[in-house]
Amino acid sequence: MYSGGGGGNDGGGPGDWDDEFGSGSGASGLYFDLEGSASQGESIHSAARRIMLRGRKEASSYISAECSRGGPTPELDAVMDYLFDPEQPIDNSNSIEWVRWLISGGRTPDDFASIVRSYDNHAKCGLVWVPHVVAYRCRTCGISPCMSICRDCFKKGDHTNHDFNMFLSQAGGACDCGDTSVMKSEGFCSDHGINNRANKDPVPGNLLAVAEAIMPKLLFRLLHHFREYSHPPIQSHLHSMAVYKCEEFGNMLMDLNNMGELMRRVMTKALINPDLYRRFIEQPFPDTKHGRFLRSSKQKYEDAVNMFPSPEPPDEYKHLPALGETLHHSTLLEEFIFWTFKFEFPQNLVCFLLNMLPDQDYKEHLTRTFVMHYSRIPSVLEMSKDPDTLSNRVVHMSVQLFSNESLALKMVEELSLLHVMIISLKLMMSKILIQNTLHVPEKNFHYVIDCAKRVMKEHCYWPLVSDFNNVLSHESVALVFLRDDNLIDMWFQFLSMLQGMNVNIRETGGHVEFEPSSYYAAFSCELEASAYPMWSIISHLKDGTHAELAKKILTFCVNSLQEWLDAIYFCEPKLEKREMMHASFHFPLHRYLAAFTCQAVTTMGMTLGDILPSPDLLTLLMIHPLRVQDLVPKIYDF
Repeated sequence: MYSGGGGGNDGGGPGDWDDEFGSGSGASGLYFDLEGSASQGESIHSAARRIMLRGRKEASSYISAECSRGGPTPELDAVMDYLFDPEQPIDNSNSIEWVRWLISGGRTPDDFASIVRSYDNHAKCGLVWVPHVVAYRCRTCGISPCMSICRDCFKKGDHTNHDFNMFLSQAGGACDCGDTSVMKSEGFCSDHGINNRANKDPVPGNLLAVAEAIMPKLLFRLLHHFREYSHPPIQSHLHSMAVYKCEEFGNMLMDLNNMGELMRRVMTKALINPDLYRRFIEQPFPDTKHGRFLRSSKQKYEDAVNMFPSPEPPDEYKHLPALGETLHHSTLLEEFIFWTFKFEFPQNLVCFLLNMLPDQDYKEHLTRTFVMHYSRIPSVLEMSKDPDTLSNRVVHMSVQLFSNESLALKMVEELSLLHVMIISLKLMMSKILIQNTLHVPEKNFHYVIDCAKRVMKEHCYWPLVSDFNNVLSHESVALVFLRDDNLIDMWFQFLSMLQGMNVNIRETGGHVEFEPSSYYAAFSCELEASAYPMWSIISHLKDGTHAELAKKILTFCVNSLQEWLDAIYFCEPKLEKREMMHASFHFPLHRYLAAFTCQAVTTMGMTLGDILPSPDLLTLLMIHPLRVQDLVPKIYDF
């Protein structure tokens, strides 16, 4: 709840703030016009002191009047510069309380919050929750399989006789009630949806005057905080410290956000305005204390961007904007996304950014920015000391962005999202390849994923395959994938990395008490990274209208299988005695061939003669699945 924090005591006298900052605290000039905003001959410190001695309520009325007149706000700038001197900690309770009062414009913070909420007219819920919170998913109402709604919206809606389930959220989420791109309107609760918008009186012109003037200053102060903790080489404890030391400041922003649509619009307007961002970072910094600070802050930001790992895509894809070597930011939001990646998706920052998703312009800007940074996810996961928690936080954000079919398709068409996802996944896995040991190792030049590596054991790849499955759940996106030969070819190159991985050697001399951990890693990887996308694609091939697409993917599959057989030097349909002691359970290319063949014959009107490879190739392809079947009774004999 947005609280006044002791609304009865609004005096905020000299002892209340001099003790916090000390009377000698200099002005940083961070927020106001660098030419100076205090009256001529008056220092910023003195100007702030003069205003703040009035007490919080009277000072907020005074500042509100200044902001309502329009134009420059030197008095507000002076107070803000004093309260949030960047040389002081950002989480200063007194400064935060002053901001709550200033934004309220002469009212108490509680009264102001109630008034702003009374004008809330949003059609979407958008409530954001963290991991381990109970939520609901209704398959009857859902358009996207990732659709979820909060407890209140579920109870206020009518889901009688629907196919729904209650679940404990593992990665966090956001409520989709009211969003027609994710769920059907008949599933909306009584509070959300376009038809549930109430007719509100016009919003008073000066209600948000101070909020509009102060919001950019608050957001930029938070960016400065992250910049200060970006000293190389950055350590994981600095990640935690950076997040912990702005927790109260972040809670204040969340409280403002929770006032509803009006305040969210003030925030999003500041976050996605390129002119505003340019004004903060491109001024000619004077040779003064605050000018030197701004210059230093900008240098730290640029150093952090330049040192952030960049992808190494194939030469033919280096021209793609989202695979560029250098990151360029033009809005506050874009820099916030950078720090989100840099500091491993801190929960409070993720929730803050997701809380504004009901604003459609903001959602598209956030999604576009997220895609532009997407290729850095593998590096962030590989460097993390807690990839499991990080994976959940990445998906907490990405699932909200990619569940909207029209927006996902737009990112595919404009920013080559599918290419970025597959290339990112391939780059991550290509770092852990080892030579395959099936058959005769000295003649085998096929390379497979090493399931004993940390990337596999800790499922670092999971956010990438989860996002890929999410976007493939949209028919329009899946059809783009199926129509693009280069995408299919890259995908089968990735599947080949799983083909024949984690070779098992039969032990005849003694009992194996425990299976190695790579055993589980291999099976879970094939399920998540191979089988799930396969079933997502197949679900869209329902009849003969897409028969040519099915035939094309089968052709790629057969070609990949032939290349694999050549690479493992398997030319005859027989196994030597030594080879009988080695086996793999992982043949995703075989499973793709079987699954798509079945779909083509049963639902698309194709015959086996249309799609099966030559009898000689089929004979070779049968050996490895039969080998797995042959192993089953032997395993149980032990």
